[in-house]
Amino acid sequence: MVKLKRIYEKIEKGDGFRVLVDRLWPRGMSKETARVDLWLKEIAPSNELRKWFGHELGKQEEFVRRYQQELEDKQELTRELKKLAQDHKSLTLLYSAKDREHNQAVVLAKLLVKKS
Repeated sequence: MVKLKRIYEKIEKGDGFRVLVDRLWPRGMSKETARVDLWLKEIAPSNELRKWFGHELGKQEEFVRRYQQELEDKQELTRELKKLAQDHKSLTLLYSAKDREHNQAVVLAKLLVKKS
């Protein structure tokens, strides 16, 4: 099972294995408070794509296309996430974006579920 959660949300037992999928560490969040099992920043969008997108909704469709393209070159990392999801009852992808529907974790989760 793959779940999505803002890193600023309360930690719950059902989170299972917690993976931060942001390239940058979330502002104002200590590592102790975050309780992240793995920070997989390499799977996050490139700095260039992240800066270009800037969470502008008008760019969402193109962002998804470009990020999916980047993920094609990161298949080893997506396989690692799929294995973690299989090894643990639950895998939670953590992100810091305020928009819960338009961010890289949503794109990544769809890819992981689709390829399962």
